[in-house]
Amino acid sequence: MASQSVVSSSPRVLRVAVVGVGLVGGEFVDQLLSFPRSNPFRIVSLSSTKTTLFSPDGLDLSPSTWKQSLTQSGLKPDLDFLSRQLLSLVKPGQDVVFVDNTSSNEVAALYPRFLKYGVHVITPNKKAFSAELSLHESIMSASLESGARFLNEATVGAGLPIISTLKDLVATGDKVVTKIEGVFSGTMSYIFNEFSSGKEGGPSFSSVVKIAREKGYTEPHPADDLNGADVARKLTILSRYVPSLRSALKDGYKSVSTKSLVPPQLEDVETGGEFIRRLPEFDAQFNQMRADAFKEGKVLRFAGVIDVESGVIKADLEKYPTTHPFATALGGSDNIVMFHTERYGARPLVVQGAGAGAAVTAMGVMSDLLKLV
Repeated sequence: MASQSVVSSSPRVLRVAVVGVGLVGGEFVDQLLSFPRSNPFRIVSLSSTKTTLFSPDGLDLSPSTWKQSLTQSGLKPDLDFLSRQLLSLVKPGQDVVFVDNTSSNEVAALYPRFLKYGVHVITPNKKAFSAELSLHESIMSASLESGARFLNEATVGAGLPIISTLKDLVATGDKVVTKIEGVFSGTMSYIFNEFSSGKEGGPSFSSVVKIAREKGYTEPHPADDLNGADVARKLTILSRYVPSLRSALKDGYKSVSTKSLVPPQLEDVETGGEFIRRLPEFDAQFNQMRADAFKEGKVLRFAGVIDVESGVIKADLEKYPTTHPFATALGGSDNIVMFHTERYGARPLVVQGAGAGAAVTAMGVMSDLLKLV
C-alpha cells in the first residue's frame, strides 16, 4: 500500500507597506488596524514625508498609537531602501503589498519595478494610470510577467465600484458600445449643484467656489480643480479598460479634450487666496451661461464623456435637461456614472454616491486589499 504524505501549510500572510499617511492614508491605516486580530495582514512599513517605520516581521501598532510611533521614529523615508526590502520579502505563501496613498509622480514611477518582482500595488494615486501610455503599458506588462496585481479602484469615484464594474462588464463579454458619461469630480459636482439648480438666478459662481474651498472640497488652489485635469485623469483611467480605446490616449490625460473653467486672466495667479479674491471679476460670464441654460430648461454640469463609437473623450461643461439624472439625482459632492453598453442598452447601468472624502476613499483602497486575500 502506497504511503501517503501529509502536507502542512501555514496561514497565508500579506505583508503591507504603506506610503502616505495623510487624510486618506491615515484613515486607511486606522481601518486596517481595526480589523480582527485573525486577519492575514501585517504592516511591515509606514512612511510619511518625514519619517518611516520598518520591520520585516510586522510592526507592533495600534489605532491609538501608530501616529505617535511614526512621528517619533528617527528613520527618514528612503524609497530605494524600502523597495529592496520589499522585494526580498516576496516568498511563496507570503505576499507583499505596496500601498501608495500619495499623489506623487516619483512613487508612481516605481510601480513597474514592484510588480515585476512580485509585489502587488494598490493605490488611489491617479498619476501612474493617467500618465503617458508607455508607463501604463510598463505596469501592465510587469503585472503579466510576475502575476502580481495592481488595483486602483479608488482612483475614480473614491470608494464607489466604478472601475470594478467596468472591468466586470468587459471581462464577461459586454461591450461598451455607446458611451460612459458621468460627473466624476466631487468638487465640480458640489459647485454646479449649488450654482445651477434649475431655478432662475442663484448664488454667484465665485461665492460658491469660495464656500467649497472653505469646506475643504477644493484643492488649496481652486484652479487645480477648475482646470478640469482631475476629470481628464479619471477619463483616461477608465478608457484604458475599454479594449478599443486602450491605446487611444498616448499622452494620457493631456490627450483628453478638456474645458478649463479658469479664466485666462487668472491662469498665472500663484496662490489660492489671490485666485478667490479675483474670481468675482468673472461672475457675469458664468451668470450668463447659467441664464442661457435656464432658458433651455437645463442645468450646467461639468461632465466627463467617453464616446466609444466616435472615439471622443472629453471633459467639458455640459447642459442637461432638468429631468436628467445629473440634474435630479446629485447632492453635495456626489459622483454619478452611467454605463451605456450592449447589455444595458435600454436603461444604462448607474453607479452613484459620495465621490470624495477620506473615509470612502480609504474604503476603496481597503476593498482592493481584501481582493488579494
